[in-house]
Amino acid sequence: MFPKNVMYYGADRPLPEQRHLQAGPLSMIFENGDLRYIRLGQHEIIRRIYAAIRDPNWGTVPNALKDVQVDGKPNTFKIHYSVDNQQGDIDFVWTASITGDEQGTITFSMEGEAQSTFRRNRIGFCILHPIRECAGRVCRIEHADGTIEETTFPKQVVPQIYVNGQPSPHGSFHSMNAMRYPVSRELWAELRFEGDLFELEDQRNWIDGSYKTYCTPIQQPFPVEIQKGTRISQCVTLSLRGTKPQTALVDSNKPIEIRVLKGTQLLPPIGLSVASHEQPLTEREVEHLRLLNLSHLRVELNLWEEGFAARLRQAVEQSHALDVPLEIALIVSDWVDAELGNLLNLLNALKPRVMAWLVFHRNYMVTPDKTIQVGRAILSQYNATIPLGGGCKAYFADLNRKWPQPELNDFVTFTANPQVHAVDNSSIIETAASFTALIQTATQHMGGKPVALSPLTLKARFNPVAIESETKSAGDQLPTQVDPRQMSLFAAGWTLACLKYLSESGNVSHVSLYETTGWLGVMEREKGSPLPDQFSLLAGCVFPIYHVVADLCVMRGGDVIATESSAPLKVESLFLQKGNEKRLLLANLNYEPHVVQVNGLGGRIVIRELDEFSFEMASCLPQAYRASTPAIQVSDSQLELTLQPYAYLCINFA
Repeated sequence: MFPKNVMYYGADRPLPEQRHLQAGPLSMIFENGDLRYIRLGQHEIIRRIYAAIRDPNWGTVPNALKDVQVDGKPNTFKIHYSVDNQQGDIDFVWTASITGDEQGTITFSMEGEAQSTFRRNRIGFCILHPIRECAGRVCRIEHADGTIEETTFPKQVVPQIYVNGQPSPHGSFHSMNAMRYPVSRELWAELRFEGDLFELEDQRNWIDGSYKTYCTPIQQPFPVEIQKGTRISQCVTLSLRGTKPQTALVDSNKPIEIRVLKGTQLLPPIGLSVASHEQPLTEREVEHLRLLNLSHLRVELNLWEEGFAARLRQAVEQSHALDVPLEIALIVSDWVDAELGNLLNLLNALKPRVMAWLVFHRNYMVTPDKTIQVGRAILSQYNATIPLGGGCKAYFADLNRKWPQPELNDFVTFTANPQVHAVDNSSIIETAASFTALIQTATQHMGGKPVALSPLTLKARFNPVAIESETKSAGDQLPTQVDPRQMSLFAAGWTLACLKYLSESGNVSHVSLYETTGWLGVMEREKGSPLPDQFSLLAGCVFPIYHVVADLCVMRGGDVIATESSAPLKVESLFLQKGNEKRLLLANLNYEPHVVQVNGLGGRIVIRELDEFSFEMASCLPQAYRASTPAIQVSDSQLELTLQPYAYLCINFA
C-alpha cells in the first residue's frame, strides 16, 4: 500500500548515492558533493567537508550538482563536478575538484563565480569535527600572522559569545590558516586552508553532533552584497603527520555490538503538545492517544493575544479527555502583570491540572529574571507547588550566552530541532548524541537544577535569527514547519536515539515531543492530510513515532540502563527496566540492513518489529499490531538479530 521510501523516510524518491572511497589508509564516503566520515579504521577524523552558500537569514541554498565524475581506485581517487546554487535572487556557480592519494592526503578545492548580485551571509567551505574523538583533545592552531597556539576542543558546550555586538568564534580557534590534532599517539591530522580565514564554533549549541570550522570570520559584517562577476576560490587540504599504520581497514561484515553498561538513570516523563491546527480531538484520536500513557500535554499561550483563552480551554478539555496534566508555556509581553492577572482569573474558573509552568518573554530569547519573579508571584496564587522554570524558547545557543539565575527557577528549559544547519538524513541522525553534553552543560550552569526539553520537533517552529521576511508557503505546499519524514520509520529511529541520550544523561525533569495529531504529531488526523500528495499517510493512521512513545511511556517510573553501540550512527539502543520487566529498544538508522549482536541478555524474549513489512498493520491497526508479538527462545546470553532498513524493534525479556 505504501511506497517503500515513503515508509523509510517520507518521500517516494531515492536517497543520494553514497560512494565509498579510499585514500591510502583513510576511508570515507562521497555523497552529493560532500566528503563524509573520513576515518582511519574505526577512528573518525573528519565528519564532513562541504561548501555552502548561506542566505541573509542563514538558510542554506540547495546544491544542484551536474557533470559528476568519480574515478575511484583501490587507494586513490579523483572527483570533479559542477554546482548551481540558485534561489530567489541568488545565482552562484562553482566547480569542485577533490583528490585523495596513497599517503592519505585529501585536497578539496572550489572555484566559483556570482552570476547575479545578491546578499549572502557566507560562501565557502565548512569542516565538521566529530565530538567523540575530539572533545578534550589538544589542537595546535596556526594563525594568519604565523603564530602557533595550542588549545583544546571543549568538552562541555561553549557559548558563541558576542564581542562589540558581533558573534565571536571559540577561544583560540580564530584567524586560522591551519590546525592539527592527534589521531593516535604517533599520528596527527593536519588541515590547511586557502582562500579565506577560518575559525571554529561549537555546533552542539544548535544540537549538531560536531564542532564546525568555517570560512569568513563571523565578526565581519553580514549579510554582504556580492556583485555579479565576483570570483571565489578556496581549498582545504587534509594530511597525516607521523607514523601511518600499515593497514586500517575495518571488517564491514562484522556485526554491530550493543553493550550494556553500568550507568542507570530514571526515565524522564514524556508528553506531547496540543496540535497547532487547533481542531478538537475526535473520539478515535482520544482512544489512540490514551493508549500512549503520556505524562502530560503541552500547550503554548501567547498571553498578549485575545485567542489565548480559547486555546487554554481547548487544552483543558483535551487534558481531561486524556487524563493527563498540562505543561503550560506562557509567553508574555512588557504588560506581564496584567497578562498574568487575566490568566489567573481564567485558571481559577477552569481549574486545570498543571504539572509545570514555562515562562518566556516575547522580546527576549532567554527569560529575564524579573519576568520569572513576577510569574512566580502571580502563578503561585493558583498553586504554589507547581514547578516553574524559564529558559530559551528557541536555540540552546541563546541560553548558553545568558543563563537565568538558578535560585529563581525550579528547572531550566530549551527547545530543539535537528535542522538548523543541515537537512539530510545523515546530519539529522548525528544530532542525537549532542544531548549528553547539552544536559551536562545546563546542569552545571544551573547549579544542579533539572533540565526540561520542551518541545523536541523535527523542524524549527520559527526562525529566530531571520533578519528579512521569510517567504510563506503557498497553499499547495507544505508549511515550513512540516517535514514528510514525520510519518516515517526514520523519524521513529531518530526520536529513539534522542530519548536515549537525554535519558542516559540524567537530571532531565521531563521531555515534550511533537504534537498529538496532524503532520507535526504522532498520528494523522482522522479527517486526513490537507495535502495528501505531499504528506500521504492514510487518515487516522498512527506514525511509527507513536509506537516509540508507547513503548517508552509504559515504562514510566522505571530506569534507563546505559547501552553503547559499536556503530551509533547506524544502530542505536535504549534499555529499560521497571521492576521485573526489561525492555530493549533498537533502531536501524539508515538504508542498509544490519546484523546486531546483543551480549549479556539471554532467556525468553518477545520481539515486536516495525519495518516495511509490518508498517501497514502498525499504522492502520495499531492495537492489533501491538498485541501481535511472536516469542523466541534464546538459550545463551548472546542475541543476534538482523535489522531491516530503518527498522524499529521492541524486545521484552521475560
